[in-house]
Amino acid sequence: MDENRQLWQQYYDKALSRKHSARTALAASLNESSSRSAVDCGCGTGSDIHYLDQIGYRVHGFDINPDSVHICQARFANNSLIDISCNSFENYDYPPCGLLIANASLYFSDPGRFPATWARISGCIEPGGVFAGDFMGLNDSWVANSQHRINAMTESQILALFEQFEVLRFQEHDEPGTTALGKPKHWHTFSVVAIRQTSA
Repeated sequence: MDENRQLWQQYYDKALSRKHSARTALAASLNESSSRSAVDCGCGTGSDIHYLDQIGYRVHGFDINPDSVHICQARFANNSLIDISCNSFENYDYPPCGLLIANASLYFSDPGRFPATWARISGCIEPGGVFAGDFMGLNDSWVANSQHRINAMTESQILALFEQFEVLRFQEHDEPGTTALGKPKHWHTFSVVAIRQTSA
């Protein structure tokens, strides 16, 4: 097993015991659309999928890492209302939904293809539906030094993505911290919760 895969495996082992994100619960409570379908982008080990299933959502999850996908497929093998696939942000076929979450994942998307990716992401959210996710700012230490491709954006670039949304929460975090595995790094992220506006 190569070093990168070992790091992901350590992350997944730790993540299996994690509860769902409080922001996911908030986003679900704000869904004013008629859709009870959700998309989890970069679903990891499925903690948010489990929660959304428990409150009555049909959930579509994807992750680019095969280990993550295998964990989720095994975890939800007997649930016909949960669909898990191995895919990227750029190639996933986004179904219409009332809730789309991209917790700590969207900044791994391909910067060169992001405008088209975002058009498909925002376009799949029904009017009254909710987006909840994270973007990475320019000051994050991963931007200059990471094994992963990083899609870093300015605050104004991020806000421009949400012209068709009402932004309910926009939080910037620009501070020292640690990774999920406890390694020190400088975090610079923007967390967004926004509702897709209904047509006039």
